[in-house]
Amino acid sequence: MEKIYNYIEKHSTHPSEALQWIVRQTHIRTNHARMLSGNIQGQLIRMIVQTTGASRILELGTFTGYSAVCLASGLPENGHLDTLELNDELEDLIMEGLERAGVSGKVTLHIGDCRQTLQKLRSMSGDPVKEEMLYDIVYMDANKREYCEYYDLVFDMVRPGGLILADNVLWDGKVCQDPMPQDKQTLGIARFNDMVSSDPRVESVILPLRDGLNIIRKKR
Repeated sequence: MEKIYNYIEKHSTHPSEALQWIVRQTHIRTNHARMLSGNIQGQLIRMIVQTTGASRILELGTFTGYSAVCLASGLPENGHLDTLELNDELEDLIMEGLERAGVSGKVTLHIGDCRQTLQKLRSMSGDPVKEEMLYDIVYMDANKREYCEYYDLVFDMVRPGGLILADNVLWDGKVCQDPMPQDKQTLGIARFNDMVSSDPRVESVILPLRDGLNIIRKKR
């Protein structure tokens, strides 16, 4: 599998200098470099943004900004990304990466608890959410224990035909182990996958890319 992934890396578009800088800084300044999206997934989500013509994106879980740069890079000039991150110690690294990538003008970074920030964004968007405030794409990569709550909070914020992209839905294969581990992260992801697969309002497909990416399309 590693040989296949290396071959894919070699024959796919290479990451920009800004993304390479983010990778280096993540290894130097954090202990969680494995949380990076990586080039293949980064290229995929950028191309999804471009091919769908998305202009408004919401990201849950910025980490050091790799996926935020990929998402924002796919946006048109007037496009905008709201990205939510809990760890305020990462703010300087995130903002420098966005500046280096030339996308800082398209991105608003919200520091704080994801659920609380989502509640604020929902209240600002109106009830029901104003059409111009709906998101074309939501990219979920925050606390795995809270994926079900995120899904409920963002669903009405996504336009009909829009996408919810959920990362890490295979959780290192733990969700299909028998017996399944009973830690809160694994249980949270398993509940989320069950929720999505039984939701008649959406159609979805899980790609076995890295740690699993669920592409969820809102029907109406």
